[in-house]
Amino acid sequence: MADNRLTASVKWVDGLTFVAESGSGHQTVLDGNSPGTAPSPMEMILMAAGSCASVDVVSILEKARQKVVRCECTVTGERVGATPNVFKAIHLEFIVTGHDVAEKHVERAVALSADKYCSVAKMLEASVAMTHSYVIRAA
Repeated sequence: MADNRLTASVKWVDGLTFVAESGSGHQTVLDGNSPGTAPSPMEMILMAAGSCASVDVVSILEKARQKVVRCECTVTGERVGATPNVFKAIHLEFIVTGHDVAEKHVERAVALSADKYCSVAKMLEASVAMTHSYVIRAA
């Protein structure tokens, strides 16, 4: 039976700066100051959503044999404005650049990521309004 647990540790450096390490040994710095010297924990949530969804979109487009040369995901989060200042809405916009990339494939890839595959977005959508859009650019 597969172990479905992931682990991470977070160690205080100084001030409001921390080093987070994944169970696989990768490290990143986080900063609770605004603005700080590193991403804040809430910015990391946006980056996690964008990167998780981007993995899906690129993978799906590659399987559809689309000639993608670049995929960027711009993530915008709107917070409630009171403590706890959680996200109430997050929008992911994919900018897909390639050669003769078919809109139907990009639309399908974004929809599949949003509706089925992106673990981070699926987890967030329980309490956050998640929206998606895309732009296709010629390489």
